[in-house]
Amino acid sequence: MTESWLPVEKNSNFPLENLPFGIFKTATLTPRAGVALGNYVIDLSALYSSGLMNELGIRENVFNKMYLNDFIGLGKPVWQSVRTFLQTIFHKNNPSLQDNPNLVKHIVIPAEEVQMLMPVYVRDYTDFYSSEEHATNVGIMFRGKENALMPNWKHLPVGYHGRASSIVVSGEPLHRPKGQTRPDDAQPPVFGPSKQMDFELEMAFIIGKGTQLGDSVSTEAAEDHIFGMVVFNDWSARDLQKWEYVPLGPFLGKNFGSSVSPWVVTMDALAPFKTEGPVQNPEVLPYLQYTGKKNYDIHLEVQIQPAGSDAVTVSRSNHKYLYWNMAQQLAHHTINGCNLNIGDMMASGTISGPTEDSFGSMLEIAWKGTKPVDMADGSKRTFIQDYDTVIMKAWCEKEGIRIGFGEVKTQILPVKA
Repeated sequence: MTESWLPVEKNSNFPLENLPFGIFKTATLTPRAGVALGNYVIDLSALYSSGLMNELGIRENVFNKMYLNDFIGLGKPVWQSVRTFLQTIFHKNNPSLQDNPNLVKHIVIPAEEVQMLMPVYVRDYTDFYSSEEHATNVGIMFRGKENALMPNWKHLPVGYHGRASSIVVSGEPLHRPKGQTRPDDAQPPVFGPSKQMDFELEMAFIIGKGTQLGDSVSTEAAEDHIFGMVVFNDWSARDLQKWEYVPLGPFLGKNFGSSVSPWVVTMDALAPFKTEGPVQNPEVLPYLQYTGKKNYDIHLEVQIQPAGSDAVTVSRSNHKYLYWNMAQQLAHHTINGCNLNIGDMMASGTISGPTEDSFGSMLEIAWKGTKPVDMADGSKRTFIQDYDTVIMKAWCEKEGIRIGFGEVKTQILPVKA
């Protein structure tokens, strides 16, 4: 781990090798861009105003904004130059900032003093269905082993367009949704609160370079269009979804809310953790073929914390299990000419691994309600109850370096009257 003159604990999520971007505010500061370093947040707006960033040639203060979109829009060379500059100025042997304590107190803020906000303005959001293990598990439950995967599943990254306006940042609670369900197939549907609230363990990538309507992005060029990644909880009301999804797919069972972690980890920080993905058989069509390592070794963890009780870990999975990688998702998303906008969010779909302790949803973990999970307070869960908090964490780790995403933490409140 590269040493900084700011104290950074050995197992911190945010060493100099990481430097994720986010948006924060404090009791006295308006929303602005920041970077996480150890247990501190670097105020990029204040750093820009100090003049120390003049060498980067950024002509206006894009860091004094409510979202990262304007900064992202400056392009990949600028993202990289800002990250390199920060690694240089906070290196233990660099005196340019550390020898100016009056400036340091305006730029370096203890993390406990900030409130994290949505990092980007999300104009469009797409959710994929890219884990073979998850798709197989769900298929077995509802169609049987012989028809677990639909005929198209291994030929294209299945996805759907979700609701961008209801994506919230970690810490913001969501209310249990209500809608139509059909608990008895022999009876008409009924209306009321969902009784099968579920989390979905996902990661999402954020578009950093837009395209024009009609253009396509190849798997080779896809990484140039990705700014970074966040942890993504794609909440699901299973009973609403089961009744409504035929023939057009998820609607009220999904669009009531999704939750994201506040720090965006850049693809440069994640580059050392690239890994091979699953073997794809049958061979995919030419526009989905790729070379090199496109999956990432990102450890994932889910905890459930009932109100007034300790959290219990219910899943440990990994991003590397995804059958369809981000380059393929982006290539498929744009092959018909669909345009991309800076800040668009693309979620992976539930990430389940090959073992029961690596399943990425309660639908799988409790196997459609037949295997209740014990909580620390003695209660059991088959789905998420009111006032439960779900916590998702993600990190990469290799050769003593930990690149963390922090967490996305959301409490489910009762249905609104």
